[in-house]
This record gives sequence, structure tokens and C-alpha cells, in this order.
Amino acid sequence: MSSSVRELSVLGEFKPHGLVVEAPEWKPELEEDPETEGTFNYYLFDPDVIAERNAHPFGNDDFPTSSSVFNQSDHEIFIRGNSVVWSVGSRIEKRYTSPSSVVMACWCRMDSIPDALLCVLQIDNLSIYTSTGELSYIPLSYAVRSIWSVPHGLLIQKESVGGLPSNQKLSFLKKELSDQISPDFHSPFDQITGDATLTSSHLILKHPFQEPQSTYVEERGKLTIMKDFDERILWTSDIIPLFSSYNEGNMKHSIWLLEVGNPGSETVAFSHTVEEVLDTPYSQLFSFRRIWQGTCSHCAAKKVFWATDIDGVPIICFLLQEQKMLLAVRLLIDEMMGDFPVEFRPHTSWTIHAIAAVPVVVSRSRVQICQLPHYDIIVLTSDNKLLLYSGKQCLCRYVFPVGLELHKSLPSQSNVITKDLKIMGVADPVRCRVNVIINGGQMLRCSLSRSSSSSLVDDCITALAEGVHSSFYNHFIVSLWTARDSDSEWESLKNVLMRICEKHGSSFPDVPREIGDTSWDFLISSTFHKNYHQLSSFIGVPYSPIHNVGVSVYSAGRTRTDGDHDSSFYMQFLVEVLDSLHTLYECLKLDNLRKQDLILLVEILHNIAGSLCETSYVDYYVRDFPFITPEIVATTFSSSPRNPPSLFRWLEMCLLYGFTSFEQRSDLPLMVCKDKRSVISLGRKIVAFFSILVGAKCNEKKLSSGVYCDIAPGTASTPEELTVLAMVGECFGLMNMDLLPAGVSLPLRHALDKCRESPPTDWPAAAYVLVGREDLAMGCLHFSGNCNELKSQTCSNQTSVCTPYTLPLRPVVVPSSVSDLMQSDSSNIEEVGSVEDSFEDGMEHIVNSSTKLRYGRDLRLYEVRRLMCSARAVAIQTPANPSASDQEMQQHQLWNLAQRTSALPFGRGAFTLATTHTLLTEALPVPQLVFSGRLPAHQNATVNFDPNVRNISELGSWPEFHNGVAAGLRLAPFQGKMSRTWIQYNKPEEPSVIHAGVLLALGLHGHLRVLTISDVYRYLSLEHDHTTVGILLGMAASHRGSMHPGISKMLYLHIPSRHPSSFPELELPTILQSAALLAVGLLYEGSAHPLNMKILLGEIGRRSGGDNVLEREGYSVAAGSALGLVALGRGKDAPGFMESVVDRLFQYIGCRRDDNVVDGSQINFDVTSPGATIALALIFLKTECETTAMRLSIPVTHFDLQYVRPDFVMLRVMAHSSIMWNSIQPSVDWVESQVPEIVKVGMTNLSDEITERGYDGEALAQAYVNVISGACISLGLKFAGSRNGDAQELLYGYAVYFLNEIKPISGKMVNSFPKGLSEFLSRGTLENCLHLIVLSLSVVMAGSGHLQTLKLLRFLRSRGSADNHINYGFQMAVSLSIGFLFLGGGMQTFCTSNSAIAALLISMYPRLPSGPNDNRCHLQAFRHLYAIAAESRWVQTVDVDTGLPVYAPLEMTVVETQNFAETCLYEVTPCLLPERSLLKRVRVCGPRYWPQVIHLHPEDKPWWRPGEGNNPFNGGVLYIKRKVGVCSYVDDPSGCQSLLSRAVHKGLAVRDGDKSSEVKVDQLVSTFSADPSLIAFAQLCCNSSWNARSNADFAEFCSQVLLECVSKDRAALLQVYLSFYINIGSMWEQAKSGHLHFQDSIFLSSLKIAIAYNEAIIQGRLTSPLAPIMQPTFIDSLRWRVEEMLNSSDEIRVDLGAYLQSGWRHKRGDKSSAILLAWYLKWFGVPSLHEVKSALVKVNPKVNTSSAVPLLSMISLGTHVGALYRIVDAAATSDGEKMAGLV
Repeated sequence: MSSSVRELSVLGEFKPHGLVVEAPEWKPELEEDPETEGTFNYYLFDPDVIAERNAHPFGNDDFPTSSSVFNQSDHEIFIRGNSVVWSVGSRIEKRYTSPSSVVMACWCRMDSIPDALLCVLQIDNLSIYTSTGELSYIPLSYAVRSIWSVPHGLLIQKESVGGLPSNQKLSFLKKELSDQISPDFHSPFDQITGDATLTSSHLILKHPFQEPQSTYVEERGKLTIMKDFDERILWTSDIIPLFSSYNEGNMKHSIWLLEVGNPGSETVAFSHTVEEVLDTPYSQLFSFRRIWQGTCSHCAAKKVFWATDIDGVPIICFLLQEQKMLLAVRLLIDEMMGDFPVEFRPHTSWTIHAIAAVPVVVSRSRVQICQLPHYDIIVLTSDNKLLLYSGKQCLCRYVFPVGLELHKSLPSQSNVITKDLKIMGVADPVRCRVNVIINGGQMLRCSLSRSSSSSLVDDCITALAEGVHSSFYNHFIVSLWTARDSDSEWESLKNVLMRICEKHGSSFPDVPREIGDTSWDFLISSTFHKNYHQLSSFIGVPYSPIHNVGVSVYSAGRTRTDGDHDSSFYMQFLVEVLDSLHTLYECLKLDNLRKQDLILLVEILHNIAGSLCETSYVDYYVRDFPFITPEIVATTFSSSPRNPPSLFRWLEMCLLYGFTSFEQRSDLPLMVCKDKRSVISLGRKIVAFFSILVGAKCNEKKLSSGVYCDIAPGTASTPEELTVLAMVGECFGLMNMDLLPAGVSLPLRHALDKCRESPPTDWPAAAYVLVGREDLAMGCLHFSGNCNELKSQTCSNQTSVCTPYTLPLRPVVVPSSVSDLMQSDSSNIEEVGSVEDSFEDGMEHIVNSSTKLRYGRDLRLYEVRRLMCSARAVAIQTPANPSASDQEMQQHQLWNLAQRTSALPFGRGAFTLATTHTLLTEALPVPQLVFSGRLPAHQNATVNFDPNVRNISELGSWPEFHNGVAAGLRLAPFQGKMSRTWIQYNKPEEPSVIHAGVLLALGLHGHLRVLTISDVYRYLSLEHDHTTVGILLGMAASHRGSMHPGISKMLYLHIPSRHPSSFPELELPTILQSAALLAVGLLYEGSAHPLNMKILLGEIGRRSGGDNVLEREGYSVAAGSALGLVALGRGKDAPGFMESVVDRLFQYIGCRRDDNVVDGSQINFDVTSPGATIALALIFLKTECETTAMRLSIPVTHFDLQYVRPDFVMLRVMAHSSIMWNSIQPSVDWVESQVPEIVKVGMTNLSDEITERGYDGEALAQAYVNVISGACISLGLKFAGSRNGDAQELLYGYAVYFLNEIKPISGKMVNSFPKGLSEFLSRGTLENCLHLIVLSLSVVMAGSGHLQTLKLLRFLRSRGSADNHINYGFQMAVSLSIGFLFLGGGMQTFCTSNSAIAALLISMYPRLPSGPNDNRCHLQAFRHLYAIAAESRWVQTVDVDTGLPVYAPLEMTVVETQNFAETCLYEVTPCLLPERSLLKRVRVCGPRYWPQVIHLHPEDKPWWRPGEGNNPFNGGVLYIKRKVGVCSYVDDPSGCQSLLSRAVHKGLAVRDGDKSSEVKVDQLVSTFSADPSLIAFAQLCCNSSWNARSNADFAEFCSQVLLECVSKDRAALLQVYLSFYINIGSMWEQAKSGHLHFQDSIFLSSLKIAIAYNEAIIQGRLTSPLAPIMQPTFIDSLRWRVEEMLNSSDEIRVDLGAYLQSGWRHKRGDKSSAILLAWYLKWFGVPSLHEVKSALVKVNPKVNTSSAVPLLSMISLGTHVGALYRIVDAAATSDGEKMAGLV
């Protein structure tokens, strides 16, 4: 390779990948111009263009992340016809197809959208795609010439007014994905505020949902609308607010600055001078300010791009093709906002000859200018030479490699000789890669970068670029690029620096200065000068003999001549090089993996320091690496040599004396104190962390110690917490921690360990990962990710960087795990296997890892699934040889079982409530209702209904409706808006009862919001009663409380009494009218709408106009319930005529005031009383209105008992309790207090004697049982979902009491309830009360799966097969009770908000149906409203390391209420939490898991919905982290397998000699940690086979240290222990043997920092009340061992004396003595030789030896006293004159 000529790295022939993809299938559209057929366009771009904002958490390359093909390959956008192909390398990433031809496409970023957007311009519209394919479509009412990406959005350049497209509509936005915009979304462009957008020539689009804004131009201090259509944009930047343009009118190029301001703020420049600007409706104002204009050419520049001058000044380059010239305009930055420039001004300009040019990143790949890379320029000259420029300095020429082979690339020969190739152009730059166009039109993809084999070379070049003067660096970079000494990068760099050292003494005469715009610069750039000096090399001038570039070097605007002999230039250059590279050297010492780089670098530094006569530097390097030959080249010594900065010494002094110590200021390199120095950022970060740890304060980004530091947002009350935030802010992860020397990492690990127990709750996720709390990090990510999914991805990237290793964590394998147990026991479950294998029962998903964990070893969930299964034939017990009578018995038994089967969907819907998600591409499966039976005694023969006895049609269609509801309720609500298409996809061709039930279920979950009014009309037009019921109730439930006018009209259409007189008469079934009434209540819930209240009040007493007069009571109940919902909980506070409403309701009830008599109107109290009572109960719910409660009188006389129906007494008790809510107590006394005194007395003396007096015993008994039932229902509502123990025991006791009254099942009763009720009451009455109480009990225990309650319910269900008194209503109650008990599979429960209580009250209405078709008293569809009251308060704990659900104890603090003080409840997860209005704090407690506290603010709101942004429980998942050394509660319930107990067991086994019971260390560790590195360490280093080796102590040490680290959950300290142990142990052994193999003494500096950390803990400098994280005795033993070794060596004493007399005089082969002496000097902190001699002169030890040591200790702070004594002794015994001469 000749001088200054480099070879291109040919990557291969280039062909747009989109062309390859589109070639076989592309066909031009018919309407396209035939001339354009086959045309295409493409451009390549850097992966950083589409990277997420802040996705890469590091601002430099200190900590590179794992690379992939995606972010290494060039990205390509290919445009052809109407398709856009985005490809990465040879892989297609996305393909977009547009309806019309694509004009242009570009990537841009917009406000609040972290992802890059692909903007595709078409003729009449603009399409904006996200990387996931989502589309925003913007029609254009004007012709657009081009689109460009700018920092604030998309810059749109319009065509002139004459070129309008055919589409003349106003611009608006239409989001293609309907689930992203609410139905009532109104475009912000419905109204036009002005014509600025129409007249402006340039627009800016900030957001896809906003209108493009007009732009303004600043002219003479005023702002006017930009209307210059001739100003054609040539180039923009998406990072820098600059763009360039060419005016086609005046033929001038311009550079513009894009400014953003607030139009209403006076701080915005010039905005207050323009009236139309102040009237703009936008919050931001965009204006253009021209900062440069020039007449360069009669046509626009062919290419404009951003580059960097050689001195780091930004330039904008214009390629002028006519002049064959590249014009560069230098821009100076006047103002910065953070890291981004906001103000530029032009400086100077220069030109170079070029016919083609592109920006590339080659010479300074790690340097950034204005957040952009340092761009060089690759230039093609007119004589086809490819030159690389840094600014206007030519660095080298590129040629093709000799013997380049192009197989099948050219139409000529397969092998083409390089000299035959001719470069015709360059294009498509991406960093260091360009397309080189050769003769023939072929393109070769080539790389310009040198081989990246040496990271040390990159570090040195970057350090010099950041540390030395620009003139010096220019000289260096030119010398380096023109060097041809060696093919090795490092050797080339070394030779360049060594030659500079050799030239020291003959160089430039003047001190270098900045490159300026001087007359001299103009002269040397003139044409005359170029023609005169054809063979000379000048900056920016292309020349023929390029190799002469290295002969003449540009500096300070003048050329070097042969007569210049002043060495000031090279001397100052070497001084700055020494400072820069020494700073790099100090930072590399902080990386354990850069030891070999240190060895290479120290040789150069040693030679440079010797050349500069810096004896202290030379001494410093020899102490670090004694193998260096200490001979100094220079013959003269500096009179006052500088002391080299030392980061290790600074860190040690910082821990001992604080960061403000004066002595340590010189130990801090100046470059470390400067911001934005990437190559030394590691040293800056460590200095910042240590400073904060010892108490440094932060002022903006600068610490009081003088260094810069970014601190992440979060609370920090201690220096340790602030240190952690600083580590996160500086993106310093655990992997980087492991690369630090052991002693340096120890204080930082101390900070992490101290924050691990209870870190603040507002930290970012990366901070939690850093301290080892991945559980909190996962919670933090979920909490933020619910608000913004893209933001969650960004946080995940940052967290993954902080993760120490990407290790395959495996769950702990336990033979007796819950999952294994369930699998092994499943075969023992009767009939469960057949259900799972053969039938789709709608519950196959209910058993999962969480439910298995919750219910442990029992099979209650499987049992419930068996009980709720309706998809298989039921077993009928018959004799083996049935007779005719037996067949009749079969039919009778089958009919009873069919009644039970038809009621099962009620319970199954509750059991599976919100337990699964549907795929929008699949239909909703609905299990069958099978009413047939099977005969187990006859090989499961099937038995069907005999048409002559019973017909299945008698069951009606309502069971199928409920079956559809149950299937729909399985879908989890709020899983994102359900697709309207999916609902229509599940719509059958013919009206279906099942689909009607599905519609109701979807409405209860809120999914019917996606339906439009036209969709609803299509359903209603079917004239299918069940579908109408489902759609009416479903739409109202979905829009509950919204008062939607369209739905309101639809509902009142189904209430004929509200039709106007002119309206045609409609015959609507009563069930439809009832459904419409209750739907009105749901729609207007809580609004207290006066008109609706008046209407509903009238409907309570209105005669039914429907087809079934018997259903009038149900109609009245629906009207009363609706009225109660409208005024829910408002009481008399509701506006309007509430007093008259209440009076009218009491008239309907039949309760009279003493001074008021019911008017003469006929009121059927049997019809109106239930509805009015329910209405009063809901209107005055929880109001504690005693007046209203007292008017709800319960019979107190025997006459009243005859007057009031017993079931009305139950309703009145319920209403009274609902009003006096706070008076409800879970006690027998409260229940009995509801019983009137006359009834109570009568029941205690219930006998034939009393009945003979004329008293009706049946009336007393009826009143008693109904009062008790009403009180129990009130208890169930008050404590719904609370699992209150007192309420459960009370209700269970009453249920058993009634059960015994029906049929004694227990011989001994311990309660004092009245006996013998069955003598006065029918069994049906007792059964009704029993099932209502059981239903209330299940409401209290909702979701708990309470075993005792389940046994009771299973017993009640089993009676139905042979007992004629159990009808459909009772089976429905039992089914609902089982479903409530396991609500949502145990993951749901009920809340007690007003809305929930109302829904439960309507669902539990105490009139049970007599058959499947019975809707007389209560519409059966209302029984499903319990879904409104359900909440997913389920929480399960997941081990963050294994991903498995685990048991964990929780402490839940409940706030103080009127009846209870603040209480702490304890549960074991998985469990249900208390209501949101009561929950104050949740804490993970117990010794096995790290503590975690969630603080809440109790508020009367519904529980957080899944996906809600502020959900603190992440949708029911609480991540926890198990402490190392303990097992989970699944594996070790009793805690007998902890690490401590196992270790004690091992010790006892070894002591007793029981080898069989001895536990291996690797088995012990694998039990408690899944970290493969720890397990491998235990297997290799702690194995007993080490005993057979020479050093058996090492295995024992490894075992002890491993158990120490694992037991204290400090596994990261293992490498610290081992590092110190091995280094000091090897040091001791080698010193004793005399064969030293160490090359350095840096490990001693690391140990000294560890000792300083230990002393800082003892002295209290580190503010922590706890002990050090590392054993202090271990550190002290290491210190004692080192000092003993160094003090006991006689050889060191001799060498120390020789060193004090004549310095380092050892030879390269004499390593042992040099290493021992270096260890001694390093360990005892002996200053440099110059400082020692200066101190000896001051104290004069020859005069007073006794006082010399104290005086020296004052001068040499940090030097060990023993070393001072030796220095004094050596000085005292030496010849005075000789010593004086040396000084």
C-alpha cells in the first residue's frame, strides 16, 4: 500500500432489495403512464433513524449492548408504484400498499409519539404508518411538492396555487383503526379558524391527529406568513432545527433556522409584533429565520448535507454540480438548550473541487457534534479519484483492492483487474458504508472504515480528539492517516507518537492558534497559489501526488517550512497528549478486561513522559508496571515535575477524608471534570458516584466535587439512594459493576445493598433492578406500561441493560409440586376426566396454575366444575331390571334433573365470570344444554324424555338464553374495545336465544359500546323477544349512567304507555316492557332525572297492557327498580319533587300515616308494594334517613300480621336495613332486633294453647321466618364480598337452623331459635327462606371458595333428585350460590358501592321462579345483573426470578370505619383484597421474601380495571423476590429446609462422620438459587475432590465464602472475595518462593480502597447504621498479610535505599526486585522520588532523626509511618553531600 492510499472494503454488489422483492410480482397499474413503467426510487438510512427515543440508555459506547442484524444492517425504503417496502438487509420488515401512486416517503418523529412514523405522500393524501402498521389517513386539499422530517414533526412544502389536485375537500383526519377513537370523537378541524393554512407555502404537522399548521418567516423583526412557493427545500434534519432551500426566483441558496415559540408569550421573539399570530388557535408557533444566503449557482445544489470541519465546527455542504465544487458553510453555535443547539450563526465558507460527495463517519466514529456523529466527507474529483476529507483537510485516497473479483457482477469478465475499474460516483451513505458507482453503472457496496480490531486505538484517538487542542489534533490525525509504517493499527499510532517525540525540539515557531478567517487563509486558498504550488499540499485542494499530504501539515492557518526549528509546538503538543492519554490510562485501570491495553498504553506514556522530562510520571508508570525499563531518554530533568493524577488515590482519599480534601485535588484529571467526554466517562462516573456517596451535593448536573453527573428522577433521602439514582442516570449497570476492580466496586455495592431492603416507591425500574429488586421493577414497568405501551418498551430496554447477565433462570424443580400433585391426583377425580376429555363444558379453562396454587391439594374446583356441568347426560339411578313403574320413575327423575340442568347456567356464568379472553378471529363457543340422562347400571345407556309423559319444549327457551349469558360472561371485560366486527361475526343468520343471552353478557361487560344505533336497529327489526331483551338491557348496561339520548329513545319505544296518542298501537310482550323499564334505570343511574322519575313512578301503579296480566307484578318491580336506580342513594337531596315521590311510593306500599288517608283511587297493593319497596330501598340506600325508615313499618299487631303479606314483610325489612345501613351488625342480637315484639313473644310461646285463643300461629311463623330472611339478605348485602367471619357464622347458623326445621339432620342443636316451625309453615316457605339465606351466605363469601359453605350447597343440590319440594327456583338459588362462592373461579368478588348493592338487590330479589318460564314476579334476565357488582380484587404473587406463582403472606391494613377500628388483616396469596374504599396499605411480609409495601389512598371508587394506568396491582399480579437461602412455601411449608438449617445439618454430619447424610454444596446452592454461575462455581470450586489437590484450603474457602454470600443474598460479592483471596495469596506465595510473575501492582490499589471503605464504615463517613457488606476481619487479614510480607523482606530495604539515592535503575530482566519495590512504594503510599527528596531537605533528618518522622508524616499525607522510618533511616545513613546533590 502506497503512502496516503487506502483500500476500500468491498462488501459486494449492491442492488435495492425492494427491486429483488418486487420484480417477480410487480405489475404497473393500467392508468399509469407507460413511460414510468419500471421506475422506482429508494434510499438507505441508519437504524438510529427509527430507534425509539431514549431507547438506547447510554450516551456513549462505554457499555455497548448486544447487537443484532436489525441494528447493524442498512435499512432501505423502496418505492415503486403504489407500494412501499421497508427492508433490513435481505429481510423484509414491512410492506405498505397505498390506493394511489406514492410520490415520496420519509421517516419522522412527532410530539408524544416515541416511535418513528413513516410518512407516505401520495397525489391527494398523506398516509402515516407506525412501525406496527397502524395507519392515519390525511386527505389533502392542496398539492404537496415534498415532505421533510424536522425535529418538531413533518415539514410539508406545497406546490404553487395553480397545481391543485382533484380532491378539493378540507383536510381532516380519519383514524383507520376504529378502536383508537371513541365514537363521539369530533375532529378538531370541523371548524376553520382562518385561511393561514391555505395561503402558507410551508406547513408543519405536529401530530397525526392535528391539522397542519402554517409557518411564519421573520423579516426585519416581524413575522409574516410564509408564502414563498419558490423556496424549494433541499435538506432538513430531524435532530437539528436547520434546513436549506433554493429560491427558484432569485437563484439563491439559503440556510434557515426553525424556531418554536408560544404565540401568547412575550418571551417569543417578535411574536408580539404580528396581530394575526396572536390569533392563532395553536399552542405553538413555527417560524423560519434565514441565517445565511448565497448566490452560488444558477441551479439548485445537487446534494446538501451536514458534515463536520476538522476542528469540530458544524458545516453544511452544497454540492454544486455546474461548478464541480463543494461549498461548505461553517456554523458556530451560539446557544444550547441542554444537549441540543438552538442558535446558530454562519462563520466562514470554503470550497473544494468535487463532482460527487457524501457524508460518512470514518475518522472519529465515537465523537458527536450536536447529537450527531462527526461526519467526514468522501469526495469524487473530476479525475475520478476518491478522497476522504475531514473538513477541508484531505486525509487519504481510496482505491479498490488489487485483484478485486466480481463474479457475475459485470457483463464482461468474471475477474476484473482493479485498474480497469473507474469510479463514476458515490451515493447512499450510511455511517462508514457507501455505494461506489463504477463504469458500466454497477454499484458496489463498500466500507471506508479501517479494521476495528483495536479498541485501544479508538480510545486513544477519541481521547486526543476530546483532550488536545484542535490544531494539535489536526496535526495528529493527518499524520496518523498518512502513516504507512505497519499494518497494525496500534503500531501505526505508536510510531506516529514516537516520531513526534523524536521531533521534539524542532518544529513550529509560534504557539498554535485557531483556524481563522484571515487574509492569509484567503491567499493560500486562491487559484494563483494552487497553480504556483502544484506539488504542494494545501487544505481542501485536490492534488495529484496525494502522498505528499504527510509532508506538509496545516496548523494555525500557515504551512510549515524547513527553517522552523522552534520546539514549542511539539512540546505543548506532547504535554496535552500526555495529559489526555494519562486520563485514558487511569480510566482503563477501572476496567478489569483492559489489562492488556494498559500494558500497551503504559509504554507509550512512559516514553512521552521521558521525552518531556516528567520524572514523576515515569516513576508512577514504573510503580504500576515494574517491567518497564525506567531509563529516561532526556538528559535534563525538570526542576518542578508535575505529579500525575491518580484516580485510585483520589478514590481512597475520598473515602478517608471526603471529596473536599485539598491533597486529592491534583489526583483528579482535568478531563474527568469536563462534561461529555465519552472515552473517559467511566472514570467520571466512578468519581461522581464516590463523591455522592460521601456527601457531595448536586447543582443541576455538576457535583460539588467538580464533576458532572446525570441523576435519574426519584426520591433520595440518603447518599446511598442518591448514588443509586446517579448510577441509573449515568446508565451504569450491574455488568459494568462486575468489570470494576474489586475494591472500587465495594463501596458501590454497599450503596446498592443498603437500598435493597426498602427503596423509595417512585424510583424508575432500572433503579430497582440495580439494587436487586426485580419485583419492584416489574411492578414499575407494568404501572407505566399501562399508560403507554411504547414507553413500557423503552423502560424494558433500560432495565434489560441493568440486568447483570442474561441467564436462563429455571424454576426450582420439586418432586411434590402443586402441578405434579394435580396431575397425579386428577385420575382419582370421579367423572372429571371424562368431562375434560370428551365435552366442551365452558369451564375447561378454569383450572390453571393460580387456581391450583390457591386451592392446594383439595379438589373443590374440580368438584364445582362437575356440579356446574350441563353438557353431558346426568346419571339416573335405577335398578338393574327396571319394571314399568321404574320407567315412570325414570321419567319423573329425569324431569327433576332437567329442572336442575336448566338452572345450571346461572351458576356457571358466575363461576366463569371474566375468566378468559376471546380471539377476535374465532367464534364464541357455547356449551350445550343436555337434558337427557344415562343409566350407569346399563352401560350408560341414554334416556330421553318420553313425549307421551313429558316434552322437552315445556322447559321453554329461557334456559338457552341463560346458557348464552353464561358463555358471554366468560369474556373478561375491559380487554380493549371489542371489535364490532366480531360481534356481528357471531350473529347467527336466524334469531337465536343463545345469541340474545350473549348480547346481554357483552353489555354487562361494557362491550356493546362499539355497536352503532343502526346495528341495534337491525337486532330490533328481527322482532325476536329474547334478542330484544338482551339488546335493551345490554346497551343500557354498557352505557350505564350516560343518559345517551339515542338509546333512551330506543328504550321508550318499548314502553307503550309513553307513546304519543298519534303513535300506532303496538302489542309488546310484558317482558319487553319490563326489560325496557329497568334499562331506563340503568341508563339514567344516579342522575335523579326528574322526568324519568315521574314516568317510572307512574309505571309502578299502571295496569299492564301486555299479553300476560299475571306478569303485572314483575312489571311493577321493574319500574320500581328502575326508579330506585335513577335516584340511587340520593334520598331527599335529589332535586325536584322528591317529597311527593316518596309519598306516592308509600301509597303504593300501603303504609299509611295517621293524618293521611289513601285517596279513593284503587291501588292493588299486591302488585305495587314490591316495586315501591325496592324503589324506596334504593333511593334512600345508605342515607340513614330515620324518618323514611320508620314509615316502612313492620306489623306490630295481630291485625297487621293478617293485613300484610309475609313476603312483603321480608321486603320491608330489607328496605329498612338498606336505609339504616350503618346499623347492620353481624350478630344474632341485631337479627332478632328486627323481629317485632309481638312476633318474638308469640314464637317463644308457640303452642296449641295460644292458637286456641284465636291467634294465628301460621301468621306468627310466617312473619318470623320472613323477617329473619330479610335480615339475613340485608347482612349479605352489607358484607358482600367481605368474607366477614361473624357474618358467615351467623348466616350459616340460620341456614342450618332452617334446614333442620325442614328435615332434622343433626340430633343436637346448640342455638336457641324457635323449634317446630314445620308444624305451622309449609315446606315451600321454609325452603324459600333457606335458599335465600344460603344465597346471602354465598354473597358474603363470594370468591372465597369456602369449604364449609360448599359442603352445605352440595348437600342442598343433592336433595333435588328425589325430593318433589325442590323446584326450579330453588335449583337456581343453589346454582347461583355455588357460582357466587367461586365467583370468577375464585378471582372475583362483590363490592358494596351503591351501584353494586342495587345490582345485587335486583339479582337476589326474594321471589324465586317456579319454573324455567316463570317471569311473573321478576324477569329472569335481571338475575344476571350481579356482574355489575363484581370486581376483580384478586391478587397473586409471582416469583420474579422463576415466573411461577407462589405463596406469600400479605398484611392488609384496612382504614377505620364506623364499626371497626383500623385493622390489619393477614392473608396468604393468592387471595382477594378488601375494597378500594377500605384498603390503606398492602405489605408483603414474612422472612422468605423481600418486603414490599404498596401505599394506597382509600377512596370510594370502583376497583382498578385491568389495563387501567394507575393500577398498583398490575391486573392482579404482584411480583415478589425470594431471598436467597430459603425455599418457597410450596417447597418448604414448615421452613425446615432453609440454608441455615441445611448448613447446620451438614456440619453435624461431618462432625459425626456420617458421610451418607452429608449434603453437597452444589446441591445445597441449587436448592436456593437458580443462578447457573453459582451452581457451576459450587460444582467446580467447592467439590470435595479439591482435598486431593495441593491446596485443599482453597475448596474450604470457596465453600465458606459461597455460603456466606448466598445466605446473606449477596452473590455478587463472591467475585470480590475471590479476587482478593487469589491475588494476595498468589502474591504471598510468589514472594516466598522468589519467583514473581506479576506484571503490575494495580491490585494493591484496589485493596487499599477496600480498606478505606472499611475504615469509612467504622468512622461513620458512610451514613449507614448497618455493618459493612464484606467481613471486616477478612479485609484486616489481607492487610496484615501484605504488610507482614513487605516489612519482612530484607531485599526491599536495600532496594529502597538505592531507589532514594538514584531512582529506578533496574534492568528489564530484573523483575523480582523491581516488583517487590513497586509493591512497597504503592502499598505504603510513598510519594514520588522528587517529593521525597524535597521533603527530606525540609526536615533534614541528619540533624534531628527523632522529629523527622512526624514532620514527614505532616508533609506526606497518606504515607505509612513504617515507610517514613525507613526513608529517614536511609537518608540518615547515606552521605549528606551525596543526598544534597541528589536533591
